[in-house]
Amino acid sequence: MKKNVLHTLMALVLTLTIISVSVVFTLAFRPLYYFDIDALDIAERTGYSEEMIRENYDVLIDYNLSFGEEELEFPSLPMSESGRIHFEEVKDIFNLFKYMAIAGVILSAVGIWLMSRKKEYLYLKMTSIFSVALPVVLGLLVAVNWDYAFVAFHHIAFDNDYWIFDPATDPVINILPDTFFMHCALMILVCVVLGSLICGLAYRAKTRAAK
Repeated sequence: MKKNVLHTLMALVLTLTIISVSVVFTLAFRPLYYFDIDALDIAERTGYSEEMIRENYDVLIDYNLSFGEEELEFPSLPMSESGRIHFEEVKDIFNLFKYMAIAGVILSAVGIWLMSRKKEYLYLKMTSIFSVALPVVLGLLVAVNWDYAFVAFHHIAFDNDYWIFDPATDPVINILPDTFFMHCALMILVCVVLGSLICGLAYRAKTRAAK
């Protein structure tokens, strides 16, 4: 009984780590947005140069990746007070994922080392199952109705409507189309599925080697 509880706890920690790392990796993976600048015709739709779009996007990502308390200032785009508050709230969410990723990696590494010494690998199978369940559910929501999933997420994550940007006062929203966020969500899901597959393959390899 105690062994099953230990495996379950380890699987939950590893699953949360996979999810957190996937979110932070996607946030930091700028080539996805650079690709979308052309794929979604962002420059043509907004009238901004690609250089200007990249510059402002990079500042936004640097802001969300940092742990500092500096204020967000776009190089060439104005921002309203409500927009500033929203980005601060977004950064708080990303900070949570960053802390979870750091703590999760450390705890997972220690846990994997201890479990390997005992030749216990059931947690890998459980992690594979746990971590694939989320992409299946979220993937269905995205496939059925992305707009609903996008709005529902914002209602859950934020207790105000500051996320509803007015392009006149917060033109940054013009360079952040909904489709780009859908691509981010899909990338996170792909990363989580890859983590699930790695755990599943590792479990199979370890159990076969033990026979």
